[in-house]
Amino acid sequence: MKTFITLFVYLAFLCGNALAQDAPLILKFGLFADAQYADCPSENTRFYRETLRKMDTCVSYFNWQNVEFTINLGDIVDRKNSDLKTIMSCLSRLDREIYHLTGNHDYKEVADGSVLYRQLNMPAGYYSFQKQNWIFIMLNTNEVSAYAHVVGTEKEQELAEMLEHIKQTGGKQGYRWNGGVSKKQMKWLDNLLAECEKNKNNVLIFTHHPLYPESEFTALNNVEILNTISKYPCVKAVFSGHHHAGAFGYFKGIPMITHEGMIETEKQNAYSIVELTRDSILVRGYGRVPSRSF
Repeated sequence: MKTFITLFVYLAFLCGNALAQDAPLILKFGLFADAQYADCPSENTRFYRETLRKMDTCVSYFNWQNVEFTINLGDIVDRKNSDLKTIMSCLSRLDREIYHLTGNHDYKEVADGSVLYRQLNMPAGYYSFQKQNWIFIMLNTNEVSAYAHVVGTEKEQELAEMLEHIKQTGGKQGYRWNGGVSKKQMKWLDNLLAECEKNKNNVLIFTHHPLYPESEFTALNNVEILNTISKYPCVKAVFSGHHHAGAFGYFKGIPMITHEGMIETEKQNAYSIVELTRDSILVRGYGRVPSRSF
């Protein structure tokens, strides 16, 4: 009897997966994280110059697969703003548009965040865009951080409050390389999600710093962000970068995918294509990125 039940469950999984793949495709987009290009020698598991070869492969594949757009989850360069020109030239080969997030490394040698946003053709530090009935929310988890030049602004106090809260609650993420979302951005997010819920939109959220599972790489105020997004059933998944090893978990039923970093390892690449159908989200991973279906 136990063998029969196991076989039944396995066949049901295969059938369900086949149905998900046969459902009409609504959207297909490319995704990568933590390319961290730098014109410098490799260090430990990070191969900075190899990023150009990996990105070239990634771009060619996205073009071949005819993705409708691409999303960069941040840390496109590692240590010099001047390296941005080289990696952006590589990305200019994409046949379709690309939407960027910033990561903590992208702020190196940048005194004004607005300059970086212009270099990446971003409308602002955080923003959203719509494709059919799907709303894509690009959060800025670097906004309140030690590296984003908050000294002398209201965000300096917000950073102090976040770090104190982490200390009091025994959090793991109180490091200089992590950042958080400001009160202003949180209000924007809450209002936008309420509007999406009202309009019966589906929502995907993208961040540089992961929100869950918690680790030393998590956004400084991840709990606040999680409590906000989990109020809205329209949120279907969250994609993040920053933690190069990758991670996965569910928070109150919402898939939380931390994308593996492209910079890691000499030979293996790391990118994915996300396919949205009527009733599923399919992540087709390449290289170090595992494939998943929700």
